[in-house]
Amino acid sequence: MPKLSKAELIKLQKKLTTDEAIGKKFGVTRQAIHWLRKKYGIESTYADNPERNAKIVALYKKGTAGTALAKKFGLSVSQAYGIIKIFGKKKAKKITNI
Repeated sequence: MPKLSKAELIKLQKKLTTDEAIGKKFGVTRQAIHWLRKKYGIESTYADNPERNAKIVALYKKGTAGTALAKKFGLSVSQAYGIIKIFGKKKAKKITNI
């Protein structure tokens, strides 16, 4: 596991954008970088692009396959499905007793 400070990891995330790319740079797995990011409390880059996330969710709800969305937006299939899972949840309707 590479010894990276929180500040270094944030800089690398801005430069390389994905855990996979950072992992390749240090010869470790994407999961190792993910674990380190979680340890430091650093958000994923998923949240950094709300317009893209909304487009992905909308296309998925219209029937576009997750694999096609991943290819279109330059993501891994697991990233595409992660975005769909996180940002595709409908807000629950508030029920009031009248």
